[in-house]
Formats: sequence, C-alpha cells, structure tokens
Amino acid sequence: MSTFKAPKGTYDLIPPDSAKFLAVREAIAAPLRNSGYGYIETPGFESVELFARGVGESTDIVTKEMYAFETKGGDKLALRPEGTASVLRAALEANLHKLGNLPVKLWYSGSYYRYERPQKGRYRHFSQVGAEAIGAEDPALDAELIILADQAYRSLGLSNFRILLNSLGDKECRPVYRAALQDFLRGLDLDEDTLRRAEINPLRVLDDKRESVQKQLGDAPLLRDYLCDACKAYHEEVRELITAAGVAFEDDPKLVRGLDYYTRTTFEFVHDGLGSQSAVGGGGRYDGLSEMIGGPALPSVGWALGVDRTVLALEAEGVELDIPAATSVYAVPLGDEARRVLFTKVTELRKLGIAADFSYGAKGLKGAMKNANRSGARYTVVAGERDLAEGVVQLKDMESGEQTAIGVNEIVAELESRLG
Repeated sequence: MSTFKAPKGTYDLIPPDSAKFLAVREAIAAPLRNSGYGYIETPGFESVELFARGVGESTDIVTKEMYAFETKGGDKLALRPEGTASVLRAALEANLHKLGNLPVKLWYSGSYYRYERPQKGRYRHFSQVGAEAIGAEDPALDAELIILADQAYRSLGLSNFRILLNSLGDKECRPVYRAALQDFLRGLDLDEDTLRRAEINPLRVLDDKRESVQKQLGDAPLLRDYLCDACKAYHEEVRELITAAGVAFEDDPKLVRGLDYYTRTTFEFVHDGLGSQSAVGGGGRYDGLSEMIGGPALPSVGWALGVDRTVLALEAEGVELDIPAATSVYAVPLGDEARRVLFTKVTELRKLGIAADFSYGAKGLKGAMKNANRSGARYTVVAGERDLAEGVVQLKDMESGEQTAIGVNEIVAELESRLG
C-alpha cells in the first residue's frame, strides 16, 4: 500500500466509475455545443485580486475558502474557486468582445478548489461544467441557459430536480432594498461577523445556512417587492420564455446566490435526494462584473453545474447510465508468433476506430480469458500455433459463447462488419 493518500476533501476518479463522470460532462456539454457555445480553458490559478473583486470580498469563498499563496516572485495567486471570473478575464484579455459577434458564448469544464469542511457532496476539490454568454442583455439568453441546463439533466435521465428562480434587481432598485434589509437586520440578534457582513453586503446574510440565523429571517423584506418596473418586466419575460419551452420552475423570492456579482435573474438547480447539499448547479446574470475587473460594460449571464453533485443525484434516483464497454475486441495470443500476429491485428482494429485490447504479460489461456471477461469485450480473438499453421484464428462471441474459425487475413474485416 502507498505511503500517500489523496488530500483530505479530495477524491480520485478511477475506472470504471470515472466513465460515469465523463458521461455526465459530455451530456452537460452537448446542448451547449449545439447552441453556439465554444470551448474555453483557463489556468487553474489566477490573481487573488480577480476573485476578491469579482466574487466579492465579503463572501465566504474569498474570506475563508480560497487556497491563496504567494509565488517566489511575490505574485499573490489563488487556486480558482469558481469559473466565471476566470472566463470573463480570459475573454477580455483576448478581446473576444471586440470581434463584433455579441454575445460571446463560451463553455468550460474543469476542477475548482475551496477550503471548507468536507462532507458528502461538498469537497475541497470539485468538478464543474459551466457556460457564459457575455455582452448582451436579453431575457432570451437567461432563458436559453436555464433551458439548456434542464435539457442536459433530462438527457441523463434525471427527473427529481427542481429549478428555483428569482430576480435580484439592478443598480437602480437594489440599493433601496439593500437599505431596507440592513435596517431589518440591525434589529436581529446576530453575531458580530454576521452584522459586519450585513453592512458590506446584506444579501449575503439571507444566504446564511445556520438555523439560528434563518429562523430570524421569516419577516425579512423581499426583493421582489422593491423591483423597479424595468426589472419586473425583464424577469416576467424570462419566466414566460421558460414556461413556453415547457420547463417547470418555482419562484423563490428568498433565493440569493453566494457570489456578489449577480444582478437580476438568479436561479438554482436543487435535488431533494441529496440531503443538506441539495444544490446541483446554479447561476444568474452578472451585468456589472466586467467593470468590476477593469473591463467595459458587458452585461452577461451564465451557470455552473456540479459534475460530482450530478453523479450523486443520478445515484439517488437509481439512474444507470448507458455507458458502452471500453473494449469491443480482446486479443488472446498463445505463443510468440501469435503475439506478433494478433498485436498487428489489434493495431489495425484501433486504426479503424474499433476499441481493442491485448492480453499482455504472457498469461495462460485461463487467466487471459478471465481478463477478456473483465474487459467487457463483445468478441475475443484467440490464436495458438496450431491455429496459425492452419491460417486461422478463433473468434468467440462473449455473449452467446459461439466460437468460429476465421481466416487470419479476414479477421479485421469480419470484426469491422460485425461491430458496424
């Protein structure tokens, strides 16, 4: 056994379970690729200041959860705790917004890092697939992203998830609500840290998960009662477009996402089979983030869906993904000459796009056939000295058990025909 273990709060993706994670990533990405979103990949670490400005200095992510460090050259960096700020930074740096085709539509997949108490569904290293539409203020974009996420989840076979929807207003109406909420919070029995947070960003207090705080928020003023006419109209159009697409959602006037940059539309996907860590993804509109990190005004909207959480949701519903076997053909050579011949045939099959594997290590027939069974291969090709002397190999159908002698020079074409 190794001396080392994976760090606390992290995990290794190992076959065969890793195939499930890959399938989830592909399912989430598929509708995005079909809707004009191009792939982007950013570094695993960025300037601490990018997240302090973009995510918010009062958020738990920035104050408690970031893995921050200083390089030998004195740069202050952090492992990325989320994807939106990094993607927007990259889009601005590459001037994608100046190419004349707004919105810039991007999707990404990767690992993110937050230092928090590990528990099922909450890790210090986790995987997300995200999407961002940068540079356009349009309710149809907000609706599009919600619909695409719903489509992705349903393509996986998930059904017991809910979409929560709210509006956080904009710079015109939110300050009025902010003041009213602060007045309300000042009258509660809250600890000093929470009161300090209320002065910096009172909406963050609404997102506090502690029961001692939540039970005091029953009569808190609701943002929907303070929305300006423009925000009301915008939100109503988002709701109408989602409804017209046949996507069910629940209005949640207390929904506040945990990042400071959200404006107007905010939404969350929750699954009731996951216990306290019920959120499987979420997002919203962030019209002021570009300016926060030094860019021009670029109204934008996006989401991130947790791959880990989605896998747990599938398990909670008992959904088994239809994942094809990693190997279609398994070659079992018996003897040196058979090794040379079958290795050549395996290489030819792979060039044709057929998943093929080989019995390495000079195992006997019994051990090699056990490996063939474990591989999940549909067909096994076996050859010994006597077979080769007769110019044939033995082709075994692992489902039916039927075995047929096929000419050495015909075996590749035969398998290509059978596997289509």
